[in-house]
Amino acid sequence: MGYLRNWLRSKKHYPVGHQASEPSLLQLSERLHDNISVLQNLLTLTPDLIIRRFHIKSTGALGALVYIGELTDRKAVNDNLLRPLMHESAEDLETDSIITIGDVRHTCDMFQVEQAILQGRSVLFIEGSRKAQLFDTQGWPQRAIEDPQLEASIKGSHQGFVETAGQNIAMIRRFIPNRELKIKEYTVGERGVTNVSILYLADVANPEVLQELEDRIQKIDVDAILNTGELEEFIEDNPYSPFPQFSSTERPDSVASQILQGRLAVVVDRTPGVLIGPVSFVTFFQSVDDYSIRWQVSSFLRTIRFMAFFVTILLPAIYIAVISFNFEVIPLQLLLSVGTSRAAVPFPPLVEAFIMELTLEMLKEAGIRLPAPIGQTVGIVGAIVIGQATVQAGVVSNIMVIVVSLTALASFIIPNHDMSAAIRLIRFPMMLIATFFGLVGVAIGLMVLIGHLIALESLGMPYFSPISPMKFADWKDTFIRLPLWKMNKRPLSANPIQEIRQRSNHRKGDD
Repeated sequence: MGYLRNWLRSKKHYPVGHQASEPSLLQLSERLHDNISVLQNLLTLTPDLIIRRFHIKSTGALGALVYIGELTDRKAVNDNLLRPLMHESAEDLETDSIITIGDVRHTCDMFQVEQAILQGRSVLFIEGSRKAQLFDTQGWPQRAIEDPQLEASIKGSHQGFVETAGQNIAMIRRFIPNRELKIKEYTVGERGVTNVSILYLADVANPEVLQELEDRIQKIDVDAILNTGELEEFIEDNPYSPFPQFSSTERPDSVASQILQGRLAVVVDRTPGVLIGPVSFVTFFQSVDDYSIRWQVSSFLRTIRFMAFFVTILLPAIYIAVISFNFEVIPLQLLLSVGTSRAAVPFPPLVEAFIMELTLEMLKEAGIRLPAPIGQTVGIVGAIVIGQATVQAGVVSNIMVIVVSLTALASFIIPNHDMSAAIRLIRFPMMLIATFFGLVGVAIGLMVLIGHLIALESLGMPYFSPISPMKFADWKDTFIRLPLWKMNKRPLSANPIQEIRQRSNHRKGDD
């Protein structure tokens, strides 16, 4: 009982990664009963905790197998642990000669035992031994590999990440079966320990950038990290910027492509998203399909995406500026048409624009939260009905409905959801500045935005590269995409230590 009281006394001062100055308080006891009592007191009100006591046939010693039923593969526990231990003989149990589980670890630390059980492992205690054996028997509920819904691909892979880090890493390895693909693992969180893995090519990725990312992850001190979005907020360079400084993707082929360019991938257990860094602004306008279709078509589509960026940010602001301040720039016939459309509207252009833009955002959010069939109906029918009704009621003009529709359509063209959301948010302050300063205000707002992008960094690398600083070598895959056989170097924005990624592939006519 003295051993148990010491454990309970030290329990509340036992943080993650703690190395105790009094090992006797942290080490396992030789008495099986004491070890089980400590576990039962640590894991109170845990009805799914299973403790199976039995005699080991090979030695005759009393043993106990402890695991959480819903987190383990019960078939593996019964067939590969309990049956061999209870019915088979071996000369020396410590050699694990009768255990058919692949990964077996040993520990003398009760905290490691507790964490192993909570992570789905099975723990074997033996009377008279201060060591516990940890077996990988995880078998928690998980979904099948499916096509990513937010990143649909026409000609690319149709596999998406799941909520298990091991499976996600395996999918990445299938695309890069190379010994230079390295994995560094960390744990984040005090209460909910989350495994975080960094994947990179050792002979390509910049070690300084890797060290910077490692330092940021190791400094995180929180209760738990539940998804990649939370992790991103702790490690990004500028938390006050609306622009994403890491790219998040659910596609293993996209992650493999970024790793091959010299970037780092961060895999977080229990979430299907993988973070990529360092990234540049143009990275968010690139799609995995860009490299599986003709380069001329890919260049055309990429140009449309950059045009959509400016349309989303500037079109409502320019409309407000022209109607409120600079109406002299409108051709006379168009001005008469606009005036006729706005004659019955009682609100100024800013209020008119805010009503329609906020309505559109609410429709979009409602479509996401509702079940898929209903959500599509609400999105389509709601937009048509509300748009028509507001025009007939004289709340907004026909021109404003057209402007808002074009703005929404342009924002949906952006392939990255985080960048699309940031752009949609920025158009609201642009509308405000256009209301007070007209086209001059729009120009000033655009300059401030570009200045912010130039000053921004991702893991210490310039965010607006290759535009600023100017790197013409990377322009082969920026606003347009040249043929793959012309892109012999990795993008300098990733700051790789090995710039050459392929030898020169000469083509007829390329002289």
